[in-house]
Amino acid sequence: MVQPTLPDAGEQALLTKFADNTGYGLYISQSGDLCLRLAGSNGEIVEVNSGLVFEGGKRQGATWYFVGATFDPDDGTVTLYQEPHPENQRKILHPIDEYEAMVEESVDINGIATNDSPLVIGGEPMETGNGVVAKSCYNGKLERPQVFSEALDLADMRSAIADEPPTDVASSLVGAWDFSEGITSDGIPEYTTVVDISPHENHGKLVNTPARGMIGYNWSEDEYNFTNAPEEYGAIHFHHDDLTDADWEVDFEYTLPEGMDSAVYAARLTTENDETYIPFFVRPEKPEDTADIAFLAPTASYLAYSNDHLTTDGVITEPLSGQVSVMRQEDLYLSEHREYGLSCYDSHADGSGVFYSSRKRPILNMVPKYKHWLSSVPSTLWQFNADLHIVDWLEEKGYDFDVITDEDLYEEGADLLEPYNVVLTGSHPEYYSSEMWDGVLSYQQQGGRFMYMGANGFYWSIAFHPEDSQTIEVRRGITGSGAWFNNPGELRHSFTGEMGGIWRDRNKPPQKLAGVGWIAEGFDKSSYYRRKPDSYESETEFIFEGIESEVLGDFGLIGHGAAGLELDIYNEDLGTPEHTYLLASSEDHTPNYLRVVEEIFFDLPSYEGGQDPEARGDIVYYKLPNDGAVFSTSSIGFHGSLSHDSYENNISKMIENVLDAFKEDGTLP
Repeated sequence: MVQPTLPDAGEQALLTKFADNTGYGLYISQSGDLCLRLAGSNGEIVEVNSGLVFEGGKRQGATWYFVGATFDPDDGTVTLYQEPHPENQRKILHPIDEYEAMVEESVDINGIATNDSPLVIGGEPMETGNGVVAKSCYNGKLERPQVFSEALDLADMRSAIADEPPTDVASSLVGAWDFSEGITSDGIPEYTTVVDISPHENHGKLVNTPARGMIGYNWSEDEYNFTNAPEEYGAIHFHHDDLTDADWEVDFEYTLPEGMDSAVYAARLTTENDETYIPFFVRPEKPEDTADIAFLAPTASYLAYSNDHLTTDGVITEPLSGQVSVMRQEDLYLSEHREYGLSCYDSHADGSGVFYSSRKRPILNMVPKYKHWLSSVPSTLWQFNADLHIVDWLEEKGYDFDVITDEDLYEEGADLLEPYNVVLTGSHPEYYSSEMWDGVLSYQQQGGRFMYMGANGFYWSIAFHPEDSQTIEVRRGITGSGAWFNNPGELRHSFTGEMGGIWRDRNKPPQKLAGVGWIAEGFDKSSYYRRKPDSYESETEFIFEGIESEVLGDFGLIGHGAAGLELDIYNEDLGTPEHTYLLASSEDHTPNYLRVVEEIFFDLPSYEGGQDPEARGDIVYYKLPNDGAVFSTSSIGFHGSLSHDSYENNISKMIENVLDAFKEDGTLP
């Protein structure tokens, strides 16, 4: 069964063992129809085509087909079948006989030339100096591929697909790959293994993480959780631009010296006229060597944005940012070299969203000196580079701190955070797995102190690859501000079986973890905060010691203010604790600041920063049991104000006051 999504994109291999002009393969031809290619033992190559172009379509609009091909070496007869599946089609195909084809043709070849190349599903094998890779890669879904050593008739083929081959042909079954095998109540823990249910057990290996947990040709539209009905989720969605492992050759290795400080580092690579960097993070060498302070680098969020193509592909970039997008050399290079892979904000060539992102490939936009289109002048920094403002401030102020990452938090949970008196986040910890969420919550409940140094955090639910934590998965659906949304029935993470989408739709809004949650965004100009009455309470005096101004952060490198880009808000209905102190709120935002979609029930003309009282960021503080506490800044652009006036300013002073109190043992004021 196949559901081509780009049948007009040139030759695409469905099921092939064709290499070096030997073997056989079933393809979508250059013309967009079904094609069987055979290589004879005397070197001759023949092709038989169905003559019927596949009815393609992006997202849900594509058509499922039963396809089959046989070759009878006794009389040279080739038969092709190309039939639209009659059920569950988004489009009405009428008259149906115009969409189906059966071709029978005699060919003159002397047997089929054999080869040692592997059978490839969704591509054609190609030998290289580094092994076998795939070319002519397929775009679309594919389900239940099977190979027999004898020519079956149409009835036997249909029976084999629907259930199992009839007894009289079962002995000729060479391989039958069931993509629903391996689905458990916890997702697909052995994700890369494709099970051959034939007696031969020729199990396959997935390369570059095509999408599993996808609705199949027989989806009943009654079950939306693939773990409850694996038999209805037996499809894999292949894309020619899938990439989670570039599988590069090692150019150099570097062994970290003993006693190297925990920090953010980068390997600098240079040529005569160019340079690039490979960032890496060093944790404390031994558990007993930890500092009192930890900076939690949001590496999962870095992966979600890695190598995004929004400046060249996105139609919303300039309206969203309210300014002309400046394309960097890296942006143009990534646009021209799609082989570097996509971000979770991109769409595949067939229009489906990119679910998976990995750090096992060159990443050009999460490196020092890169300026991102989504940020504001003068510095225009985002994610990794923006977080270096926080790291720089910690170093400038002389704090002893460790650096840990999201991947560490996923693998170790609260045990990773437990040694630290205080943990600081990055500016935009947007993507969180269940393990990360639970780890932070447990740390807080045990008395940990948490400084949320940004906004739009703890927003999208993700899952880590069960066999390789260097790869994350994002499924978007129901609501949320996203670059794309999943099709019905495909909202759950294939890695774990958990619901995708935003945490709020899983009854875990960010307010439960940080006291605030995402409310508005705008990227043209940042603004300032004004102190609230709670900031003058005796329990909050320590936060504002040495600060006389009522206005905070009317300066900075991100849009010339501390409150900008994306903003979070205090909301008790969504989980902000009642005893939370609302210390300051931003104001005077431009009309470009708009509420996020999950906060809008009906479109109204007043939903913009100049008129909407909730298009603001709230600085909050609250205590937790066991001397724990949370302090949240509620602005992605906040970090850009820390270094203003040689680090002597009210934003820097406020953070210094909070950190000095949080890092010490004992009871807070």
